[in-house]
Formats: sequence, C-alpha cells, structure tokens
Amino acid sequence: MRLPRSVETADVAGKRVLVRADLNVPLEDGRVADDTRIRASLPTLRLLIQRDAAEIAVCSHLGRPNGPDPALAIAPVEARLRELLDDPRITVLENTRFDPRETANDPSYAKELADGRDLFVNDAFGAAHRAHASTEAIAHLLPAYAGLLLLRELTELGKLLGEVERPFVLVSGGKKVEDKLPVLENLGGKADAVLVGGKMAEELREDNPLSFAVELPSDVIAAAAFDADAEARVVPYDGLPDGWLGLDIGPETRHAFAERIAAARTIFWNGPMGVFEWPRFAEGTKAVAEAVAAADAHSVVGGADSVRALHELGLQDRVSWVSTGGGASLELLEGKELPGVAAIPSG
Repeated sequence: MRLPRSVETADVAGKRVLVRADLNVPLEDGRVADDTRIRASLPTLRLLIQRDAAEIAVCSHLGRPNGPDPALAIAPVEARLRELLDDPRITVLENTRFDPRETANDPSYAKELADGRDLFVNDAFGAAHRAHASTEAIAHLLPAYAGLLLLRELTELGKLLGEVERPFVLVSGGKKVEDKLPVLENLGGKADAVLVGGKMAEELREDNPLSFAVELPSDVIAAAAFDADAEARVVPYDGLPDGWLGLDIGPETRHAFAERIAAARTIFWNGPMGVFEWPRFAEGTKAVAEAVAAADAHSVVGGADSVRALHELGLQDRVSWVSTGGGASLELLEGKELPGVAAIPSG
C-alpha cells in the first residue's frame, strides 16, 4: 500500500499549519459524549507544538448539517479539546459542513481555508474517503502531509490486505448489510473463517451473494417484538416462531464463535452480534469482544458499534488497533483508493 508523506518529515517551525482532524464526535445536552476521536487527534497536534509551529488551525466537520445549525456548532468540541490540550497557538474553525462548498469539494472554499497558511496536515482518517474541500481540494493548494493518526490507520488496516498470520478470522455483524458485503468479498476469500451475526446473518442465510461460505449462528435470542422488554427466549436460528425476531446470537453460537476467535492469529471484527444497546440482547457482542481481546492475535476492530462495545467493556487497550474510521475503514478494506490520501504526495 502506498503511504503518503508524514508530518514527521515536514519543517513546521515558525509555520502556520492547517490541520484537518476528525472531531466528528457524538454530543449530548450540548457536551461531548465520547471524546475518543478528539483524543486520537492529540499526538499530531502535540508534535506540531513540540516542533514550534507558529499557528495551528484545526478544522473538522460535525454531523451532517445542511448549512449552519447551532446544534452542531463546533464550540463543545473545541471546549473538550482545550481541556485535553490547551495551547494558545491552537484555534478551532467552525464546522466545515456549515458551508455547502465543503461537500462539493469547491476549490474556492479550499482557497479560503488555505489563505494565510503555509502547509496542510490531513489527520482525519474518518473523512479520508470523502473528496471534500477540507480533505482533497486543500491538498492541492498547500504542501500536504499525513498526520500520525492517518498514517497509523493506513498501516494497521493495510496489514489485513497483505500477507497475514493464520488462522485469519473475520467477524462481521450489524444492520448495514450492503455496506459490509464488499469488504467481506475482498477479505473473506483469504480468511480461514468468516463469522456472521446480527441482521447480516439473517439476510445471508436467505441469500448469500458471496463467493464463499460463511459461518452463521446456530441459535439466537429471539423476541416477540422489537422491544427492549419483549418476551424473549433461545431458539434454533432456523426455528424462529412466526413474527419473532432474532435480536442476538445464542449461547451455543457464542461458544462456537469464541472458540474460532481464540484460535486465530489475525482478527478483523466489524459490527455487533445483535441489538447490544439493550442489555438483554448484548451478550453475543460482549462474548465476541471478550474473545477478541483475549486472543493471542493481531486484532483490528472497526465500526462505531464494535468500538463502542469495546469501550463500554473497558477492553479497548487489549486489541492491537481500534480504528477511528467507519466508512473510510470499509472502503480501504474493499481495496478502494481514498481521495483524502491520494491527494497527499508519497512519503
């Protein structure tokens, strides 16, 4: 995989630097609910400070506003960033998606961002699959470099695309089946086992468009309705009562999946095994998370729900790499070129 040139090679002393970070974090009651992505941006910002950059302007999108939206103003994110790293040289620009020219990759908006700045650092892996003004067009106007997080993401995810230590186990779940199929097709053919849970399993049981077989649940926790408190029981996956829903993998499947994962030397996990937001249907996702964390393997976890589960269980430090990118991770693992990466010269 081609790696872009690193910010570590840039002469930033006395320079005015524009950093595209991924500060797209969840907000609750006007405050940051999860600062994982903010913390992930800190190493690059600290490097620029240590190497005497004169000014550091940080920009990011937040949510998907259609024009200015007070509920998605960057202020709460800036406040949390300053609690973690308060330096007078850092300024945080307003939500880039308040300007419609951002998502149009409009050079005029990129020129406004570049005005008065000496170089550009893209550290927003989570937005690198978007050809937007602050990720792609800007890289053609200023000397462009990759931030430390962006490079680490490319390196860790890239390991899955090359020769891997075997057995290689791929675990996939969640609701967005169509988003996961290209990754499964690209990686699954080289995997020794592909374990599928969640809604994906139901769809693949009915119609598997993949060129290889996958391992589906043998039992599920089924509920009479899509409700956290609905009547529920363990049933064989091919014996769901009419009108009932499979909302988690069952105990037999948990054990089987955990055994497969324990034997792995390389693991990629993306997507929960059920509706893990509801405690009664979280055991399958918990079992997978614990198995991945305990495995003696190079383990990579991606996807917002899988990452959230790891953090809720306090297991994030027991896996090799927790990706900050959702769609970007999937597109990279599909084998696609990411516009925000392609725009930066090679290292």
